Amino acid sequence: MTFQSEFSYETRPVRVVFRPGAAVTATPGEAARLGLRRLLVVCGSRGEAVARAVADALGDSCAGVHAEARMHVPVEDADRAVAAVRAAGADGCVAVGGGSAIGLGKAIALRTGLPLIAVPSTYSGSEMTPVWGLTDHGTKRTGRDPVVQPRSVVYDPRLTLSLPVPLSVTSGVNALAHAVEALYAPDTSPLVAVMAEEGVRAMAEALPRLAADPKDLDARGRALYAAWLCGSCLGSTTMGLHHKLCHVLGGTFGLPHAETHTVVLPYALAHNAPAAPQALAVLRRALGADDVPRALWELAGRLGAPRSLAELGLREGDVAPAADRVAGEPYANPREVTAEGVRSVLRAAYEGGPPVTAQEPPSIARRGRPVRLQPP
Repeated sequence: MTFQSEFSYETRPVRVVFRPGAAVTATPGEAARLGLRRLLVVCGSRGEAVARAVADALGDSCAGVHAEARMHVPVEDADRAVAAVRAAGADGCVAVGGGSAIGLGKAIALRTGLPLIAVPSTYSGSEMTPVWGLTDHGTKRTGRDPVVQPRSVVYDPRLTLSLPVPLSVTSGVNALAHAVEALYAPDTSPLVAVMAEEGVRAMAEALPRLAADPKDLDARGRALYAAWLCGSCLGSTTMGLHHKLCHVLGGTFGLPHAETHTVVLPYALAHNAPAAPQALAVLRRALGADDVPRALWELAGRLGAPRSLAELGLREGDVAPAADRVAGEPYANPREVTAEGVRSVLRAAYEGGPPVTAQEPPSIARRGRPVRLQPP
């Protein structure tokens, strides 16, 4: 492996507690450690039962449960949640659930500056990042702000035992996408590469096990461990083409979050592969496969995950406008982003066939060096 001789890395101030049963046994202690006395618990409708168990454990420190989190955090949901926080006189929040619940907790933190405790029940990894997202009139805006980074993260593998296998698989592949893009980000580092390799290896091993036996606590714990590592990678680096595609497909076209990541990842990686040889080398080791995009596509398909954007409800006529939107905004990516290139990725993802790794001369692929690109 070639040593990366120039890099920067910033440690994020977050405390992690990882153990079975921690959602109920550790969350009150984490609140007390932060000096919080009146917490609003936020969650989605699907995770309300678990959130209420956490609320009961908080006892008198709980100011109520707000069970209105939805995918992509619509701005009107954030408005209602902030109003609920203020009405309750809360001095902090506990977000219990997947990326939607944690995303709503981050929106509250962004608007109010209140500290956030995250109790994740999926493998989204959002709890380990300072990235927030809000959707307003069909446009998903994202940003980075240290105020939204959860102050404490409580990982409880038992919470994921009831996560349906299809959602477990897509949530896990969503986590893999974080590690993949971190490997070729302009601000990657040797530590990120180590975490990404271990996270990808652990998740790829855990998903088939938990699909075969959803009650396998060890497999569930290993997947949650992998999500922690992959989320940490995302929290330390800049997102590229894959994440931008998924934000547009979700925020503008209403596609489901984890499933969209699962479908898009092999095609986005196949497109970027010529410009990211070091990232591919790490992923080959982690997955034990020479053709990494194909291996990711086969893993998802073998576990019953969706393989095409058409399956998720995207219309064929949406491909071109989605590509134009993605190509029209500046963001970091190892390979130059053009409307034509994005259309080819989306077309392949729409059809859902085996991904074909792009072949380009190194001079066109920018010789694998990440660059900050401007829109065409």
